[in-house]
Amino acid sequence: MAEQTAPLAIHTEPPAAKPDSAVVRDALGVGVAVGLSGFAFGVTSAGSGLTLLQTCALSLLVFTGASQFALVGALAAGGNPFTAAAGAFFLGVRNAFYGLRLSQLLALPRFVRPFAAHWVIDETTAVTLAQPSRRSARLGFTVTGLTLYVLWNLTTLVGAVGAEAIGDTDAWGLDAASPAVFLALLAPMLRTGMERAVAGLAVLLALGLLPVLPAGVPVLVAALAAPAVLCVQGRRADRRAGRTEKEEGR
Repeated sequence: MAEQTAPLAIHTEPPAAKPDSAVVRDALGVGVAVGLSGFAFGVTSAGSGLTLLQTCALSLLVFTGASQFALVGALAAGGNPFTAAAGAFFLGVRNAFYGLRLSQLLALPRFVRPFAAHWVIDETTAVTLAQPSRRSARLGFTVTGLTLYVLWNLTTLVGAVGAEAIGDTDAWGLDAASPAVFLALLAPMLRTGMERAVAGLAVLLALGLLPVLPAGVPVLVAALAAPAVLCVQGRRADRRAGRTEKEEGR
């Protein structure tokens, strides 16, 4: 009589739970560190000629630091308002792609999603994606978004009001604070050669064209880095496939 054996059970271990205190600590660390740089935006915006109301409205309604700095920076350099707005818009488009991923990960109720979408930015995305479970992801997203939104808007107000006391904002270099934070968060995410190539080409295009094109336009041109790198990668893949077919046909 043949011996019967029970089928092997495949055990899949759930991801290790992360204490809520650790999630809150990490979220607060990011929210406070980046939120304080709203002061730099307030000063820079006031120095570019925007009123206190306009400056605060940008932080309340736009709430994406890189786009806000791009807008006021282009205006301060004498750029066309439509070009400045276009550059800020294209920088903010990345948040839509973040939202596609976070909507699946967070699975929030439908009535909450329109409000949560306003907090989908670089920092909340970075904290959320680093969590091992949906519970910790929701907690990290909420704490980061709330902390950052409150601090960013408060420090924007303080910076705009205190801009006159600071004097020449260019001498302080405060306009570089938010872009520096953005680069610090972005750099660890560039893991593949293609991602590094896109980032490197975008930087070269933006910096190289900055002296010759109107303010705000280099940012728009830098967006061409992604399709350019993808095109080159596609051609290389086609060549490799052609070589493989030739070798197999011999």
